[in-house]
Amino acid sequence: MVAALLAGVPVVPLNPRTGDRELAHIVADSAPTAVLAAPDDQLPAPLQPLRRVDIAVTGTAGELPPEPAAGSPALIVYTSGTTGPPKGAVLPRRAVAASLDALQDAWQWSSDDVLVHALPLFHVHGLILGVLGPLRRGGEVRHLGRFTAEGVARELGSGGTMLFGVPTMYHRLAEALDDDAELTKALAGARLLVSGSAALPLPDHARIAEATGRRVIERYGMTETLMNTSVRVDGEARPGTVGVPLRGVELRLVDEDGTEIAVRDGETIGEIQVRGDNLFTEYLNRPDATAAAFDGDWFRTGDMAVREPDGYVRIVGRKTTDLIKSGGYKIGAGEIENVLLDHPAVREAAVTGEPDADLGERVVAWIVAADPAAPPSAEELTGHVASQLAPHKRPRTVRFLDVLPRNDMGKIMKRALHG
Repeated sequence: MVAALLAGVPVVPLNPRTGDRELAHIVADSAPTAVLAAPDDQLPAPLQPLRRVDIAVTGTAGELPPEPAAGSPALIVYTSGTTGPPKGAVLPRRAVAASLDALQDAWQWSSDDVLVHALPLFHVHGLILGVLGPLRRGGEVRHLGRFTAEGVARELGSGGTMLFGVPTMYHRLAEALDDDAELTKALAGARLLVSGSAALPLPDHARIAEATGRRVIERYGMTETLMNTSVRVDGEARPGTVGVPLRGVELRLVDEDGTEIAVRDGETIGEIQVRGDNLFTEYLNRPDATAAAFDGDWFRTGDMAVREPDGYVRIVGRKTTDLIKSGGYKIGAGEIENVLLDHPAVREAAVTGEPDADLGERVVAWIVAADPAAPPSAEELTGHVASQLAPHKRPRTVRFLDVLPRNDMGKIMKRALHG
């Protein structure tokens, strides 16, 4: 991938576990001229007709070609396809450079940093931030191959300065801290602990901070925008927020009718729209979808948030799955999920809305019990929420599951809950 980017050739990263149907769609849509593979790789059927180039990861450095234009494509990253076939987001070179340089400013990221992570290398988080980020800074990356608490402790304890992870990883680290002095020491010694790709539950924030004295900071981005906001290393690590807009990123909240929400009261919910050099240029071969994604030059993220008086952004969820309109109120699912996760009998929680003849939508809680043999009662959980939040935010229905459906990045797939 690095060689292709240096040569000015756009790259389509692939999930190795992509099924044949989805892979065939990506190949037909992006029309690649070649597939790069290791000599012994067995290619899946949709890739076999392509010109194959076997790559031995050895060799000597040659003279670099001229840098392509800033607006030329660097990567075409396919979205998850929750509303149809995956769409190819065309990321220009300027977006990659702008996002990584803005993170240098926010995190004081330097060539002295050693990044540790175990993120998949086909998403923005693990690939652009986790591989191109250290290369951009001239630092070092140590990829664990497979996430384990032992691997994190080993690499952070032997010179690692930064850890990138998703909430599932930090949850496992939080659970391991009580019995792992080496892990506690390693996390305490890290310069920066960063969580992304989904909201980190407040109980995990608290457990890690209490055990290590270090706070995990969160940032907010997506495939089409790369990075938009982050808690700054020289700012307040405020759990439950994704910080402030990064350098070069303009961010606004808009109401349902497109009116900008000027108030910053930490309560008024609006959709996040952003603009800046960090944006993608188009959905490949989808001018209709590209046009629908923008309000002028503002990108409609589909994420709902509130802004604090000092500009901090707190995301309450996706417009399509996490904004619940019940009894005339707009309710963010994330706030209720954090309260449920604070209950000692709850291991995992997700909150959704479903149609209700009286309320419009009712709040539904999906729970994985800490002890499946002795789950909490629905009344206990609804009372727990009602004691900490406004009464209209309490779940009207509680459903228990053995496990919540998640994707490769650990995000809960809420659409699957109602399937």
